[in-house]
Amino acid sequence: MPFDMEWKSGVRMTGRYYELPSLTALAVFEASARHSSLKLAAGELNVTPSAVSRQVKAIEAEIGVQLFIRNGKGVTLTAEGEELYGVLANSFSRTSDAVRSIKRSNRAKNVKLACSDVFATMWLIPQMPDFWRGHPEIMVDHLISDDMWNFRRAEVELRVRFGRGTWSDETSEFLFDECVYPVCSPTFAARHAGAVTADLPHLPLLDVNWVGPDWIGWTDALRTAGLPHTTFDGRRFGKFNVALQAAMADQGLVIGWHRIVGDLVEQGTLVRFTDLVINSPGGYYLTWNANYELSPAALILRDWLRSVAGITRAGLRPLATVD
Repeated sequence: MPFDMEWKSGVRMTGRYYELPSLTALAVFEASARHSSLKLAAGELNVTPSAVSRQVKAIEAEIGVQLFIRNGKGVTLTAEGEELYGVLANSFSRTSDAVRSIKRSNRAKNVKLACSDVFATMWLIPQMPDFWRGHPEIMVDHLISDDMWNFRRAEVELRVRFGRGTWSDETSEFLFDECVYPVCSPTFAARHAGAVTADLPHLPLLDVNWVGPDWIGWTDALRTAGLPHTTFDGRRFGKFNVALQAAMADQGLVIGWHRIVGDLVEQGTLVRFTDLVINSPGGYYLTWNANYELSPAALILRDWLRSVAGITRAGLRPLATVD
């Protein structure tokens, strides 16, 4: 790795406002003085001892005094070296404190929240104006993906996950449970008026590619309902919200997740089709890294999500289900 920070984009930077030696050389000198060893400084800075020695010699040549006395066991500071080290150590320490303070300040006002595409679209985002009105000082970064592996734990403070509440090294809090039932457009329902659960295998079915171990597709739904079927030959979609759009466009039946489509059913945009209802083996959980404390912003967002989830539990109670 090049160790001369005076070079940038092939152009040598000339004229230093503070008339100081290279900041790289000063950092090398400070590390060498702190360790009383060029070798240990090289290890800390991930360079060779000879590179450290060159930087020290360069700074000594530039200011015109000897800073170290070399001996067989390491280096000892001269009087001039002691003076320079004292100033640098204090300055670097104060700079480090300022950087940490800035990081803490930013972290206190920002939080990253991860969830699936359909959960964000159908449940979370419609609720967020309430949070923004109450906490305009907090910036929420939404990380949205249906693939949980797209979220690196170090980058996410809070996550809404669907499952059974047990994930390695994550603290989880239950938000609300779930059940599923067939839904379609009002036009499709009118066209197939009088159909019953036993007719489902013979109707246009819209399915979603496998999302997770607790995801219920048409194959699972038909088997749970005890309906004879061979292989599934309906249309498949890569995302649940796209399948929903197809259903709303009169193209067939999709399995609706109660907590996601309940409002659409109440509004009449979608209608339940037959009396089939299946209890989901999983629920929605709010999770975070069990090994780290949540930031102030994350704590506020967590408490708000708890509150809104309680309203959801009270307003959209599970239906009678098929086990």
